[in-house]
Amino acid sequence: MDETTSQRPETLDEASRAAQTVAAVVARFPGVVTARPSPPGEAVVSVDAAHWGEVARWAHGDGFEFLSDLCGVDWPNRRPRFEVVCTLTDMQTLRRLRLVIGVEEGEPPTAPSVTAVWPGANWFEREAFDMFGIVFEGHPDLTRILMPDEWEGHPLRKDYSVGKVPVEYKHLSPGH
Repeated sequence: MDETTSQRPETLDEASRAAQTVAAVVARFPGVVTARPSPPGEAVVSVDAAHWGEVARWAHGDGFEFLSDLCGVDWPNRRPRFEVVCTLTDMQTLRRLRLVIGVEEGEPPTAPSVTAVWPGANWFEREAFDMFGIVFEGHPDLTRILMPDEWEGHPLRKDYSVGKVPVEYKHLSPGH
């Protein structure tokens, strides 16, 4: 058996599969979802933030039942400044889809929560809130997850001054 025939059929042409995935979601949501430049074999689309919940429900129903990752990104010189990047996996076919949602810089920047679609988004959204200050509307418990409750600011924002981070030693070992 040669190397090509020993591979699973769905992994033979990743670039074609990714292109088909992108085409399907763009066709389903014209004017709401657009293809993004991406490396061959990666399905990446931009989603209008106002329709993020609708696209998320469709993706879940189309087999993308596993939320692999959701994170925030800060692009201080772009508009919109913030993005939420969501990576989904179809565990049956191993298709992957990355959705990029532009979040306008408001005070605070907001995006719809997808915890009702993927309960595991709870922790990811809390991390993006804590580190970037992105508020996820409809989140069941949007509280800090990494930083202390009294912490001021959002450490992964590009305009967050590293010099303002105090060094605290609260838990010294006995004898020190």
